[in-house]
Amino acid sequence: MSKTIRFLLPLCIALSQMACETGSEHQTAMNQELLAPPIAAKKDCVLTSHGHQRIDPYFWMRLTDEQKTAANPDEQTQEVLEYLNNENAFTRSVLKHTESLQDTLYDEMVARLKKDDESVPYLHNGYYYYARYREGGEYPIYCRKKENLEAKEEVMLDVNQMAEGHAYYAAVGLEVSPDNRILAFGEDTLSRRIYTLRFLDLTTGQWLPDRVENTTGGGAWASDNKTYFYTTKNPVSLLSEKIWSHFLGEKEDRLRYHEKDPSYYIDVRQSKSGAYIFIEASSTTTDHHLILDASHPDEEFRSFTEIKAGLKYDIEHAGDRFFVLTNLDALNFRVMECPTHKTSIANWKEIVAHRPDVLVQHIDVFENHLVLSERSHALTHLRIMNLSLHEEHTISFDEDVYVVYSNANYEYHSKNLRFTYASLTTPATVYDYDMITKERVLRKQQEVVGGHDPDMYVSKRLMATAADGTSIPISLVYKKDTPIGKDTPLLLYAYGSYGHSIDPGFSPDRLSLLNRGFVYAIAHIRGGQEMGRSWYENGKMFQKKNTFTDFIDCAKYLSREGYTSPGHLYAMGGSAGGLLMGAIVNMAPETFHGVVAMVPFVDVVSTMLDESIPLTTNEFDEWGNPKNKDSYDYMLSYSPYDNVKAMDYPNILVTTGLFDSQVQYWEPAKWVAKLRAMKTDHNLLLLDTNMESGHGGASGRYKRYHETALIYAFLLDLEKNSAQKADS
Repeated sequence: MSKTIRFLLPLCIALSQMACETGSEHQTAMNQELLAPPIAAKKDCVLTSHGHQRIDPYFWMRLTDEQKTAANPDEQTQEVLEYLNNENAFTRSVLKHTESLQDTLYDEMVARLKKDDESVPYLHNGYYYYARYREGGEYPIYCRKKENLEAKEEVMLDVNQMAEGHAYYAAVGLEVSPDNRILAFGEDTLSRRIYTLRFLDLTTGQWLPDRVENTTGGGAWASDNKTYFYTTKNPVSLLSEKIWSHFLGEKEDRLRYHEKDPSYYIDVRQSKSGAYIFIEASSTTTDHHLILDASHPDEEFRSFTEIKAGLKYDIEHAGDRFFVLTNLDALNFRVMECPTHKTSIANWKEIVAHRPDVLVQHIDVFENHLVLSERSHALTHLRIMNLSLHEEHTISFDEDVYVVYSNANYEYHSKNLRFTYASLTTPATVYDYDMITKERVLRKQQEVVGGHDPDMYVSKRLMATAADGTSIPISLVYKKDTPIGKDTPLLLYAYGSYGHSIDPGFSPDRLSLLNRGFVYAIAHIRGGQEMGRSWYENGKMFQKKNTFTDFIDCAKYLSREGYTSPGHLYAMGGSAGGLLMGAIVNMAPETFHGVVAMVPFVDVVSTMLDESIPLTTNEFDEWGNPKNKDSYDYMLSYSPYDNVKAMDYPNILVTTGLFDSQVQYWEPAKWVAKLRAMKTDHNLLLLDTNMESGHGGASGRYKRYHETALIYAFLLDLEKNSAQKADS
């Protein structure tokens, strides 16, 4: 799943009509000397919905946050943690012979990183802001310089110092007050994405006593430099639920907005102009915005327009008008405008029409220009509109497969657009682009220490045909000297949910696979938005299985066209992409030699039945609400955990984090336990649980590469064994 929240549940909660029946057997953990896998105890829990019963033998694996962090663990907690630790020990034992390879992979991936790297400074409100890393530092150092880049550096926040003594640390949502004096940010030391707001006086270096708990981490300053708007979460579900204003130095904060519909996420931000504060409430299908003059923070927010079911829109302020990016009578969105004092939908006037083959995803507003971030044919584009001259053009690039996006464009009175360009062969490259002269200035290209020659690699776009005749784009890359054929190892990656598109960008760590003869491919399957909004609509709810069959059809196409074969084909996906992995191993296990499922959302029906679990209520329009029988039946037909069968499965590596707030650790843990009990093959089934982190894995610049090295070693070892069998 894809957003943030938290779990607090008893051991067995009523899901419709649920009754738990404890089995008589308690099977012990693994015999490490014999490398026997851990066998989880079965304690049957009967889950009843719509008169249908499901038996869940591993429901007991659920722990609350309090149990996970308890000083004196109870019996259930000890049993769960023992099982996870035994699975970790089993994984380390099975992959022990790859430890040298893991070390080599880790060292070479870390070696490609510039140790004293620095981001390109951007100008905002009289200061140039940037982040840099010092050699040996795991975390960024956030800095600024006043007025010009020759000025003395001011270190705002050294996250390395903040992280001392913490196994996990994250600093997010850095916001400086309009007078450039106070820094606000959120910190998380548990990896549950529950942030405490901190405030630092940048002129004195002193911490303000103000602290605000249980927030989403970001917020927005009012013009008075004293009022800070922020969002808090429901203490059980962790849904973003309330917007507050905090006045520095005061203990009591003022509630400004309470979203009572649990299908919405909410957030608060400042307009680019700084003139307005926006509250944004968004569900899968409907948006609602409220606005407030930032110079009058004590006044009440007002609705931008009436709430209309199915209406999605985003707003930005510019001078005497608002720009509105909306799906109003426009599946792929169009751009409209309205006066600042007349914002209801009746006053919206179109300035960019809807196009059936182009999705408008984002707008950047400047004094004389409007920049549209567009998507078509599984590629991104930047379209520049000169509002004064009523002219427009699109920035062109030479490669056939690439990604481009605007970033750090905070100055309204500017003719320059900053954007980042990358491809499967070209490292991320930052440009400043003059929107009048059309000249681009290279500001920085991501350095690959040790060297990288894009010409040594080949990238291309292929089109597979799905069972229903739909053409599915595939982006792939490989080293030029890699022999392509049925014996070529190929890793196929995809996501396919929430309208999130997987773009063909550059990855330095991926070179470790490419340089060892792997082909890397991205399947741009339905459920994302690579081919427009309809691509998403046809990959969710009662069309969700298109996501899975698209991936399988792409995999079979790659084998059929001679890029690989099932004995050398590997699949990988994470979160909702992990659901994809769980579905495809049930539906077409013979198609893949190995599968990596990272933090996989695999217990779909049980999770979506339980409204106290993170993400559930907000995502009924994504997956369906199983309290409705038609949704229940459809979800049950593909839910990976519910569809595990007594059959042969490919080699599988599963990763999770104990403190994951998005896909709770017990989903992958239960899935592995059930697979282990039912599968009929002798292939590898491994579970790796990070006992210190959550959904995003370890914090720090380098730590995350240990997991990447483990995954790559798993794949390379499988391929080595596959090649040896073919030769024997």
